Amino acid sequence: MDKLATYQKLIKEILLEDKKFPPSHGDIEAMVVFDDERQSYQLMYIGWDRQRRVHSAIIHIRLRNDKIWIEWDGTQEGVASKLMAGGVPKEDIVLAFYPEKKRHYTEFAVA
Repeated sequence: MDKLATYQKLIKEILLEDKKFPPSHGDIEAMVVFDDERQSYQLMYIGWDRQRRVHSAIIHIRLRNDKIWIEWDGTQEGVASKLMAGGVPKEDIVLAFYPEKKRHYTEFAVA
């Protein structure tokens, strides 16, 4: 299996596993969105918490330039740690939610 297919499979597995644990309050559904054509993957929460509408991306990941770009990570554990546990080297993970000028302070790829 090539690198892109391996990363797609791992990302989907992680998101599907995280989907099993939606918020414990409110009427909120965890939903995954997979777009292989555009190489974009999300875990979202959608629903109602009392009178407040919930519509939020919890994790958003894109595959870009042979790397995994974490566009947003609203989890406590951090999706990067799950990717590394799945065999992805730090050099192939970009924490895109940090400004490019500050990414070199992380242990991950800059771009």
